[in-house]
Amino acid sequence: MTAADTPAGAAPGAGPGSGQGQGPGRVPVPRPVAQDVTPVVVRLKLSLLRNGLRQSGGRRAAYIGSAVAVLLFSALQLLGLVALRGNEHAESVAVPLVAVLAVGWAVMPLFFPGGDETLDPTRLVMLPLRPRPLVRALLVASLVGIGPVFTLCVLVGSVVAVAHGGTAYVLSVLAVPLALLVCVALARAVAAANLRLLSSRKGRDLAVLSGLVVAIGAQVVNFGAQRLGSGGLGQLDGPAEVLGWIPPASAIGAVDSASEGSYGTAVLQLALSAAALAGLLALWSRHLTRLMTSPDGSTLPSAEGTAKERNSTGLARLLPGGRTGTVMERSLRYVWRDPKTKAAWVTSLAIGLIVPVFNAVQGTGSIYFSCFAAGMLGVQMYNQFGQDTSAFWMVALTISSTRDAYVELRARALALLVITLPYATLVTVVTTALIGDWPKLPEVLGMSFALLGAMLATGAWTSARFPYSIPQEGYKNVAPGQSGLAAAAVVGGMVSAALLCAPVIALAIWANVSASGDEWSWVLLPVGAVYGGVITVAGLRLAAPRTARQLPEILTAVSKG
Repeated sequence: MTAADTPAGAAPGAGPGSGQGQGPGRVPVPRPVAQDVTPVVVRLKLSLLRNGLRQSGGRRAAYIGSAVAVLLFSALQLLGLVALRGNEHAESVAVPLVAVLAVGWAVMPLFFPGGDETLDPTRLVMLPLRPRPLVRALLVASLVGIGPVFTLCVLVGSVVAVAHGGTAYVLSVLAVPLALLVCVALARAVAAANLRLLSSRKGRDLAVLSGLVVAIGAQVVNFGAQRLGSGGLGQLDGPAEVLGWIPPASAIGAVDSASEGSYGTAVLQLALSAAALAGLLALWSRHLTRLMTSPDGSTLPSAEGTAKERNSTGLARLLPGGRTGTVMERSLRYVWRDPKTKAAWVTSLAIGLIVPVFNAVQGTGSIYFSCFAAGMLGVQMYNQFGQDTSAFWMVALTISSTRDAYVELRARALALLVITLPYATLVTVVTTALIGDWPKLPEVLGMSFALLGAMLATGAWTSARFPYSIPQEGYKNVAPGQSGLAAAAVVGGMVSAALLCAPVIALAIWANVSASGDEWSWVLLPVGAVYGGVITVAGLRLAAPRTARQLPEILTAVSKG
């Protein structure tokens, strides 16, 4: 065979049974064919869900029960939105509802990162996957679950409530899946952007604080429901107009605009949701590429950060010297760094402010509700040694006398006062400003200081008398078998604190019922402050001998977790 016999356009040597550019007898190497990984990732999601339910009957029952509850609530939500059809304020309910739903999709991955194992794309880092196909596959897999079903029901109910006319219904076919994809892409983008945080210690701290967010959100929802009950749905008209231009609520706003004949506005609102989806997917893809190709900086030692932390003595400079300053610094660092201690403190700070302020705003509160802040923060003095867990043995080695125990307890109480004293004062002043009863401010401040002192005193004693362990893992605050001990410590201590405050409470009652009491109500401020200080010192001195005498028992109790 000569060159002349070679077909046109074929390279020499390219004949039957040979690859192009290869010698005779060589097998051609087939080019790799790109395959869609979406079905594989969806099956992976279903396999993870199925295998998780197989682990235990309790987990299976909990999942089924929660699924039934969510589906039932979804059906009721759908029926409620459909019932709004024809109401003049239907848009004012549907649009904000979708906006709140999107906020929920954005924050839930931060507080429950372990709820979906496919939220962590670094598990697939060793596989030859490109970002765009992986984004598409994970987006489709995200539509499998209870959350998307609930979201779909809310979106369908919302468009049914606001859609009128053929054009609006046609637009709804695009608006519903678009809004659903925006919610899912938002959750995925937020999770990818904060994945390093969620897998670190700070991320675990954030998950521990999720209960606080739920509690605050419940109070806000309750407050909003009461305002709507008194003022009607018309109060949502203004916010709904603004939220109607913010994706994904703009997709529902587009359906409402089409129902009113504003087709140009509808197209613009729908385009905003589509642009938001494209932007979220691009952001997600960029973070995904960074996660799959860059090393985890959280695992790399930082010499600069270590040296900075080693040389940082700003907190120590503000504290007294000796053992007192050392113990105070250790206690304050626990508040900042230990997840359980931080969660307890932030919860107390938030609820101590929410209860008096929300009641004052609603017009149903009293200035005396501000004492709730001192009570919530005073509880942090209880079980002081249990907060140290098994590390308390290092503290126990430094206590060899009653004097050492007294200084230890006093320093812990002072560390609490650094936060509680100004905070209780701030809450009292804010509550007084909202209610407008300024003549009562000295009286209530004195009662708050007295209550705080009584709780510090009883907290020191119960810490030595009823110590219990706090597990470091999970969400339990009491080790198994010590619930009764914890209840006796907290409830008994709070009752004792209330009894210790009886003289100050009696003086406040006299100031309110006596004809000349208003002239002397200001006396309660110095009396309450002095009384709180005296009762605190007395409680510390009473608890110090027991602490020094029962160190082995305390160490055994707090180390059980």
